[in-house]
Amino acid sequence: MIVLTTLNARYSHAALGLRYLLANLGELQAQTEIAEFVVTDPPEDVVERLLARAPRIVGLGVYIWNAEASLKVAGLLKRVAPEVLLVLGGPEVSHETGEQAIAALADHVIAGPADLAFAELCRQLLRGERAPRLIQAEPPPLDRLALPYRHYGEDDIAHRVLYVEASRGCPFTCEFCLSALDKTAKPFPLERFLEEMHALYARGARRFKFVDRTFNLNPRISLAILEFFLERLDERLFLHFEMIPDHLPERLKQAIAQFPPGSLQLEIGIQTFDGEVQARIGRRQDNAKTEANLRWLRQHSHAHLHTDLILGLPGEDLATFGASFDRLVALDPHEIQVGILKRLRGAPIARHSAAYDLRYSPAPPYTVLSSDRLSFAELQRMGRFARYWDLIGNSGRFVRARRLLLGEAPFGRFLGFSDWLYATLGRTHQIAADRLYDLVHLWLIEHGTPADQASEVLARDFRDSGMRSVPAFLQHTPQPRAGNPPPRSATPARQLRHVQAGE
Repeated sequence: MIVLTTLNARYSHAALGLRYLLANLGELQAQTEIAEFVVTDPPEDVVERLLARAPRIVGLGVYIWNAEASLKVAGLLKRVAPEVLLVLGGPEVSHETGEQAIAALADHVIAGPADLAFAELCRQLLRGERAPRLIQAEPPPLDRLALPYRHYGEDDIAHRVLYVEASRGCPFTCEFCLSALDKTAKPFPLERFLEEMHALYARGARRFKFVDRTFNLNPRISLAILEFFLERLDERLFLHFEMIPDHLPERLKQAIAQFPPGSLQLEIGIQTFDGEVQARIGRRQDNAKTEANLRWLRQHSHAHLHTDLILGLPGEDLATFGASFDRLVALDPHEIQVGILKRLRGAPIARHSAAYDLRYSPAPPYTVLSSDRLSFAELQRMGRFARYWDLIGNSGRFVRARRLLLGEAPFGRFLGFSDWLYATLGRTHQIAADRLYDLVHLWLIEHGTPADQASEVLARDFRDSGMRSVPAFLQHTPQPRAGNPPPRSATPARQLRHVQAGE
C-alpha cells in the first residue's frame, strides 16, 4: 500500500499535488490512497491514521506552511514504524535539503516536480531495488502528464475549493518567489484542459482556484478559459485567478466585464511601486499601466480585487513602503494584503542578505526579522499593522469607516491607529468584531471626527455587516430616525471603559 499525504492549511483546501501523484502512478493507482490532514491535527492522530492503512510507502508533501507540523509527523512515523519507507516532496524540501532535519528522517527526498519521478521511485522500491536518497526531478513535459481532476471526490466538490492549473511556470524573475527559477511558463494543452474542466463542472464543481502564476500571460488561452466559464455562468460559480498587473488587453477586459458580482476574484501582486526596489529584485512592472488597469477593473468590472504588497524587500524602508501603500489605497482595491518578506528556500532573494543585512527567522515561514533599513521593532510594529489591516481594512465590515480612518494620509493614519489599538488591547488576535467597531468609533472621535459622523458611518457599516452582536456605542446611543440628525454618541471616556471591560 502507498499512502499519499500532506497537512493542509485548512480543511477547505484540497491538495492538488497529491492528486497529480496519484493520477500519474499508472498501474500502482489500485494500491494507493490519499490521506489529507490539517496542520492543527495532533501528530499522534495523523500517524495513527496513516499506519491504520498498513502502508509500505508514505509520500509526504512538505510546504512552508506545514514544515514544522510535517517534521513532527515524520519523526513519530519513523520512530514507531521505521520499516515504512518515507518519501518527501514539495517546494520546502526541494532546496537546501541537506540542512533540514526532516530530510534526515526520510528514506528518500524528491527535489523538484515529482509528478513522474514519484511513480518511478515507487516501482523501484516495490521491486526491492536500491534508489538514491535524493532524487533531482526535472520538469516533465506537460503533454505527458495525466491530469488529476477526476481524483477530486464528491466531498471535495461539495465542500472545498478545487485547485486547477492551465499552465506551469513563470517567465518573470521576481527574486522573492521560487517561480523566478522557472524562466518560462508553459500551458497545458488547452482542449484537454477544458475537457477536464467540463467534467468537473458536470459533476457539480463551482469553485475553481487557478494556481497559475501568470494567468493572463497568454491572452488567447486566458480568453478561451474565461469564455468557457461565461457560457456556464450560474449563481454558484466562483473563479480565482492570479494576474500580471500591467498586462490587460482589451479582449480580456471585455470578458472580465461580463462576470457578475461575486463570481470572479483577481489576485494582483503589486509588491512595491518603488522603481529602485523593483529593479533590485528583478521585478519588471510598468507602474503606470498597473495603475490604469487597476483603475479600470475597479470602475468597469465586478471582479473582487485582492492585491499584495511586501514589506522588507532589500532597500525598502517604512517611508518607501508607505508610499506604495498610499498609492495602492488611492486605487481602491477591495483588499490589500500586507505581507512581510519571507525567505523561501531556494529563492534568489537570498543573494541580498549580506548587502542589506537581511536577517530571517530560523523557523518557517522564515519571516524577515530586520534589515539595514528596518529594525526588529519596526517589523514587529508592521506585523501588527498587517494583522489589524486584515481585521479592518480587508474584512469588508468597515467600508465607509475605512475612508474616515485613512483620511488624506492612509499609511500614517493607519499606522497611528494600529499603534493605539495595540496599546489599548495588548494583543492582535481574539478580538470580537463588535469591540472593533467600538474601538474604531473611539479612535475616530479622539482624532477629530465629529461624534455624530463617526456614529452614523459605523452604524451603517454595522447594519451592512449582518452581525448580531451589537457594539457598545450603538447600545448606548439611540438610533436616529429617518430625516432626523443622529444624536451625539457616548463620550470617549465612557466608551473606552465599555471597550476595555469587554461590554
